[in-house]
This record gives sequence, structure tokens and C-alpha cells, in this order.
Amino acid sequence: MKLSIIVPVYNEEKTVSQIIEKLERVDFGIEKEIIIVDDFSTDGTRDILKNYEGKYKIVYHDKNYGKGRALRNGFKQASGNWLVVQDADLEYDPNDLKDLLEKTKEPGVVVVYGSRRLHHNYFEARKSGHIFALGGIFLTWLANLLYGTEITDEPTCYKMFRTDLLPELNLKCERFEFCPELTAKVAKKGIKIHEVPISYYPRHKGEGKKIKLKDAFEAVWTLLKYRFKK
Repeated sequence: MKLSIIVPVYNEEKTVSQIIEKLERVDFGIEKEIIIVDDFSTDGTRDILKNYEGKYKIVYHDKNYGKGRALRNGFKQASGNWLVVQDADLEYDPNDLKDLLEKTKEPGVVVVYGSRRLHHNYFEARKSGHIFALGGIFLTWLANLLYGTEITDEPTCYKMFRTDLLPELNLKCERFEFCPELTAKVAKKGIKIHEVPISYYPRHKGEGKKIKLKDAFEAVWTLLKYRFKK
């Protein structure tokens, strides 16, 4: 068994080395591969990534396409039985991936999400009224309403799924709509999305957070679009 960890990167010179080192230190008990996709960073990130060439698979984009394209190109390089996404910031703790991986050992499990809302510190970390938290709650509610799912955290970064599922999904995402597209297509296939609690350490716009209000609208549109698309 092998886990492929896809790390999309865009202008993360302050954190990219730290997240790679964190991933290196985690013992999953199985083989792992780290695949890094740089989405045309311009802040010095690429110079840092050169230090990891030869050790990990690194894909360099010739222009800034978006997170969705970066992930799709990363998936193409994967050779593991399972895939998971790891953002290049420090909002998510790679040690939590062990809990997702443990869940995959249960019979019939194909997709596992790491749920921030199931963790006891979520609302404390989010200060409960934070606009991003409210947006995530709404997207989760909408996904459950449209697709009959019973998840608690739709826009979580930690989405782990079997690699052999990928061809069936035919992902088209370019930007941040990867999350709702994956959720929609998995749910439409009648595949249960399992969840495990994960910790969360949110950063804000001044610290480099890139998601914007228009991305929330795009996520809503993506959920609606795939619900009624044949």
C-alpha cells in the first residue's frame, strides 16, 4: 500500500519548507510519495523547491493556472493506492493524515474527509463568527441538501480517496472549485464520504490566505451545476 500526497504550491516561500519537513517526519506505516506542483510562484518558492529536486516529484507550471489545475497535474504523477491533498501553508497538521489513513482500512471505505468541525478546538480556532467559518458551514449545508450527504466539513483540504476512483471522476477544476466538484461527483456515484476529526490552525489574508469571496460563489455554482448535470 502506498499513499500519494499532492502539495499544490503558489507563493509560499515562508512555509513550504516547513510543510515538506512535517510530511517527511510523519510515519504512516506504509510507503509514501510527496508530489509538489508549483503553480508559477514568483516569491522565491521555486528557488526553495530546487533543493528538493531528485528527492520528490516536482512539477513546475509555466504560468499561474490555479489550485485545481495544479492538483489535476499532480494526480497524473501519482503512483500510490490512495491520494490526499496537503496545502503548502501550516493550517493543517500532517500528523492527522494518519487518522484518515486508519479509516481507509475499514471495509468499503473509498473516500475519507478530515473534518475540522468534528474537532473540539474548531470554533475556538475560528473565533466562531469568522466569515470563512460561516461560508464553510453554508457550503456543507448546501452539499448535504443537494446530494443527500451527511458530512460536517465540505471545504476541508484533507480529502483522501482511492486512486482508482480518479478516472471515473473526470475532474475539470481549475481553481478552488476542486473541493465541491469532488464532493459532488463522489456523492452522485452513491459513494459514502467518511469523516474523521482533524485539527486546524487558520491563517488570515494578511498571512497569505488566498481564497476570496468570489471563490465561495464559484463553490456554490459548482455544487449546483453538478447536481443537475447529466
